[in-house]
Amino acid sequence: MGSHSFDAPGTDPRPGSGPDRLDALTSWHSDWSGLRVAVLGLGMTGFAAADTLAELGAEVLVVAGRAPDERARLLEVLGVPLVTADLDAAPPALVEHNAELIIVSPGFHPDHPLLQWAAEQAIPVWGDIELAWRLRDKVGPAAPWILVTGTNGKTTTVQIAATMLAAGGHRVAPCGNIGVPVLDAIRDPQGWDVLVVELSSYQLHHLPLTGPGALIPVSSVCLNIADDHIDWHGSASAYRDAKAKVYSNTTVACVYNKADLATMRMVEDADVGDGARAIGFGLGVPGPSDLGIVDGILCDRAFLEDRFDSAIELTTISDLAAVGLAAPHVVANILAAAALARSFDVSPDAIRAALATFTLDAHRIEVVAIRDGISWIDDSKATNPHAADASLAAFDSVVWLVGGLLKGVDIGDLVARHAGRLRGAVVIGVERKEVLAAFRRHAPALRVFEIDSDDTGEVMPSAVVLAASLASAGDVVLLAPAAASMDQFASYAERGAKFAQAVHDYLGGGSHEDSSSYPGA
Repeated sequence: MGSHSFDAPGTDPRPGSGPDRLDALTSWHSDWSGLRVAVLGLGMTGFAAADTLAELGAEVLVVAGRAPDERARLLEVLGVPLVTADLDAAPPALVEHNAELIIVSPGFHPDHPLLQWAAEQAIPVWGDIELAWRLRDKVGPAAPWILVTGTNGKTTTVQIAATMLAAGGHRVAPCGNIGVPVLDAIRDPQGWDVLVVELSSYQLHHLPLTGPGALIPVSSVCLNIADDHIDWHGSASAYRDAKAKVYSNTTVACVYNKADLATMRMVEDADVGDGARAIGFGLGVPGPSDLGIVDGILCDRAFLEDRFDSAIELTTISDLAAVGLAAPHVVANILAAAALARSFDVSPDAIRAALATFTLDAHRIEVVAIRDGISWIDDSKATNPHAADASLAAFDSVVWLVGGLLKGVDIGDLVARHAGRLRGAVVIGVERKEVLAAFRRHAPALRVFEIDSDDTGEVMPSAVVLAASLASAGDVVLLAPAAASMDQFASYAERGAKFAQAVHDYLGGGSHEDSSSYPGA
């Protein structure tokens, strides 16, 4: 790991136009007035960027393919013009705006026509994260950032880490890709002691590694890496390169997954601050500078003086099982979050207290019902094969509800890996042909049903009836689609909610049995 120096944000006089002016905009208290900025997209991040820049006095134009009515009305109140158009080419209003800077929302692919146009015009492009980093000192001293990325487990790890930091007495904001734009967090008038920032590969793609817009986190983690979002990045290597940016310039702890060597190589290749340490986490016995498990005890051998000969107990698997947090991939997330919290001097007692009260979000290995010895589990958040792999591995005998938008990823290896634990499968989604072909190749004797309806109201009721016909006492009916949901549902949350409703309707309503017998609890 190398070293990197950086400039702290400060108050700057207004320089002229062009790159020199942008380089000098490193603080909320810099002079942003009159800067011509185009914001691409009007989702949560796009609106937060436009709102922020308008507050700073910049001349903002928002360009979007579509605009939610409420946000469009708010832009009007802010006095920010909005252009909605087919974005196959730069709209005339964008050309006329003569932007000095473009802020791009995460949904715009790198090869999007507007980004190609910006490159041709030599207009600098920032993401919302770079903008937030430059503006982070609005409320008092700039709060340090802790960064979390990975193919799966990001949101859960951010939430757990934030809960641990709060238990340690810190005012903490979980933000970023978790749903709260970082630009909103840095403008909160109460201020924060620390931000825990979830970063998608889309957001990382646009981050610079050096210069005034380069992030300098206290600690960072890439939880895992598997092929995902290939359609957005263009290749698996480009996706991994984007994820690896999370470690750049880290000053205290680069946390990596011992079970995923790619994350260790990311740390080895990263250019980081002097004194930054590599901290491993895993489900096995920890070495010095690791967090892991010994005889059912989660241990820290990284953040103590005598780490070569001793360890600190954080919690136990039995304690986690009592609150439904003992599934192996959840335990891995807990260890990663604990490493981040310990890097910020959170005590073991605070970590233990945080875990005693933490609950997973809906649609993450959530028990919907247990009836007649059959557990019905909603893990609709498993939107790619890597997430579904972890979910399937938590159970011994599974009726699997699978399918949706595969995002260019082959599901064959996942089917082959878990064929031995499958009682049967029910295939949903518009890309059923690819999923069915994977079952024919890798589990030809398995009973597999296909839901050939694309009617959102019919998909889950039909799937639940078929799954029930495959399941016996001791089985888990698991919704872990290994695919995105937007082919048939508005979101993974709607997909999970419709599954839960269909289960309750099929079972006749009423409360489910005590979930303490749930194998993954």
